[in-house]
Formats: sequence, C-alpha cells, structure tokens
Amino acid sequence: MFSTNSEWLENEMMDVVRLFGAEGEDIVHYFSYSEGTFYNCVSVRGEFYDFEEKEKDIDGDEEFRRFAKRYAKLAVYKVLSGLLDVSYPWGALTGIRPTKMAYAEKAAGRDFKPLFSKLMVSDANAKMVGEVLDSQSGLYERNFHNGADIFVSVPFCPTKCEYCSFVTAPLKNTAQYVEPYVDSLLKEIGDLSSYVGKINSVYVGGGTPFTLSEGDLNRVLFACEKLSHGAEFTVEAGRPDTFTREKLKICKDHGVTRMCVNPQSFSDKTLEAIGRKHTANDTLDAYAMARDVGFDINLDLIAGLFGETLEEFSESVEKAANLAPENITVHSLCLKSGAKLKENVKRLDIPEIDAMISFSRERLESSGYRPYYLYRQKYQAGGNENVGWCLEGKACVYNVDVMEEICDNVAVGANAISKRVFEDGRIERLPTPKDVKTYLEKAPSIIEKRRNFFLTDDAC
Repeated sequence: MFSTNSEWLENEMMDVVRLFGAEGEDIVHYFSYSEGTFYNCVSVRGEFYDFEEKEKDIDGDEEFRRFAKRYAKLAVYKVLSGLLDVSYPWGALTGIRPTKMAYAEKAAGRDFKPLFSKLMVSDANAKMVGEVLDSQSGLYERNFHNGADIFVSVPFCPTKCEYCSFVTAPLKNTAQYVEPYVDSLLKEIGDLSSYVGKINSVYVGGGTPFTLSEGDLNRVLFACEKLSHGAEFTVEAGRPDTFTREKLKICKDHGVTRMCVNPQSFSDKTLEAIGRKHTANDTLDAYAMARDVGFDINLDLIAGLFGETLEEFSESVEKAANLAPENITVHSLCLKSGAKLKENVKRLDIPEIDAMISFSRERLESSGYRPYYLYRQKYQAGGNENVGWCLEGKACVYNVDVMEEICDNVAVGANAISKRVFEDGRIERLPTPKDVKTYLEKAPSIIEKRRNFFLTDDAC
C-alpha cells in the first residue's frame, strides 16, 4: 500500500514502486516545499528517510511540478534500491523519452550527464543517450518544427501475437471490412494535400500492411506516392509469412524506399510460442526478396520472449547482424494493456534480460551500427528500453521525428493518433477510433476534424 500527502505526485511515484515490484510494501510519502528546497520523506518498514534538493530560479508552476515529480521519484527510488539491494539501468528516470531530457539540458547550455548521474542512470545508458544525440545530429535540427510525417494505419493482421497490444483485426474475422476501410483511407489520404506542406517521411504501418491484397495495397500506395515527393517512404510489411515478390514490386513501383521485416526472433520454437505462423527460414526468404527488389531494410528483434535463453537470443542477434540490414531495432519485452501476455503475467521476471541487452549492444556496435533512437515503456523487462541501431547515414527519418516529437505527425486510419507540435513545446493529440467498425461509422467526420485540428491557430 502506497500513500502520499500529495496525490498529484502519486502516479509518478507508483511507476517507481512497480519497477521494484514493491506494491505489497507499506510505503508512506510526505512532500513539502519551501524557498527553493524540495523536501521528501519516505517511511517504509518502520524507518524514515529524508531527502532535500535545492533548485534556483524556478520558472513557473510547470517547472515547479517537473522538479517536484523528479525529486519525489528519486527519493522513492533511493529508498527501495537500498532496501531491496536492487538497481535498474535507468535509475529513477521513468519517462518514455530519456533523450528529451538530454535535449532540454543541452538547450539550457548544460551537459546532460550530471543530471542523469543524479537520477542514478547507469554510465552505459548515459553514454548511449549521448551517442543517440550524435547520431541524430543534422536530421534533428533539419526537421525541428519543420515539416510533417505521415502515418497510414493498416490495422489488419493474420493473427495477433501474444505480446501485442495494438488494436489489430485478425483478417479471418474482419475480411468484410477491408474494402470499405481502404476506400475510407483513400479519402483521408486525398485530403492531406489541402493542408500539409513539407513532408519529411511517409510510413505505412499496422497491423501488417501486407495482409492487404495486391490490388488494395496498390491503391493505398498510389495515394501515398502523390504525397511523398521523394521523401523517405516506409512500408512496415512486418510478418515474413505475408511477403510476396509481387507486393514488393508494387511497393518499389510507388517509390517506397524502406521495408520493415519483423521476425522478432530467429528461433522457430519462440515463433510458435508467440503465435507466429512462419519460421526463421521464412524470414530469411522474405529478407532476400526485399533486398533483391532493392530496399533499405528495418529489422526488429525482441529480447526476453517466452523462455528464450541468452544463447538463443544471441543467435538471433548474430543472424540479424550478419544480414546487415540498414536498421536493427532491439526491443525489451514489455507487458502492455490489451496484450494476451498481460492477462497471464503480472510482472516480467527474466533473469538474463540485462545480459541480452548488453550482448546486443556489443555485437551491433562491433558490426558498425550506431544507436540513433530509443524509447522506454512501462512494465518493461528489467527496466530496460527499445533501441534503434543503424549503419552510418541510414537513420530512419520517421523514427527520429516521431520518437523525439520534433514536428507534426499526421496520422490517418483507425487507431491513429495525430500530433501537432507547437513552437512553445506544447503537443496536442487527435486520436481516431481504435476498432475498425467504429472507425468506419465515424469516418465522414474524421477528415474535417483532422483538417480543423491542423489549421486552427490553437488546437485546444
């Protein structure tokens, strides 16, 4: 049981409590503030722990609340870390985007590393954040408050994987909605040119876009091609069992530059456990086809899947690195709301997860890959992260723009969240209905609502 005299801080501190799996502990927190000093007292197991942090020249209520949350989390983290003799690689930093904090420090003329050290982030992770910022240099500045990225949602999949939380529609249950969905999608895409100017990238994702028939895929990509104008153009083809040479050629004909091949593992045992209907050899075949047709390739792996050992995961990393795609993203398994996995597992306990992440970093760095984006999620195994690695000059523009939230994201289709990024740093969001049936029912109003969202002076 956790309690605090400041309810507005509770959610932030509970993120730390859950990190340690300490929900069963009786923890009492007291917060106060006076003349630039933040006071936090934490009581647990009959002991009291007091912390003070001073800050000068606090600029308004927003900055005050940011410091208050930061130091309250740090106090709880220090207590539980000492009490349970456990530390985590990101320390008391629970935010989704650690790089944002680093950029904020940089904008203020400060090195971010002292702050990360204060928050007990590991030296290795602080170093990696610096490497990410270096990798983004040039691209970040070029797209900062400049242009927009287009996301096109195709929320159909052959089946739903155990770990997946996306509201995707297994094709066997939703085949009757595909044609009207594509029709609606084309209307949305067709309206974008009326208010979207410079386009940094186009990303067709899912779901699994290659579940569409060749005809429907052709229709969607033809509409997208009118917008792309030579910008980076990615299709998240995804699952290898949906690849065909003809679909790849359709992508190529419409100017697609990047293809996502997402095996998640090269272990057939693991693939079967997560509900995939393909083998590791199918992944190799899909990769070879995509490479032969002529795309840059993004490839995804997940560390910590369903009983995989360090040796098995390492074999997947080895195979991925030997293929030499332009981008390899290594995800740490995460418990997500809406995923089948979370219905059966309350906490991820994967003893070798840190060794898996460490091996992936060492192996990819030795093969010439550099980390170029990273983000974190709640309930992630070992408190780790997801990292995108790329070969020199091959960073995926869409991934950088979206993860750093540096420019508008115009998202069309079901379960798509548009983001408008204002110059004062404020971000407004406009979601569409998550399920396909509701989306189709509301489709006529979605186009006008999105247009107004991006054209009005203040989206609020």
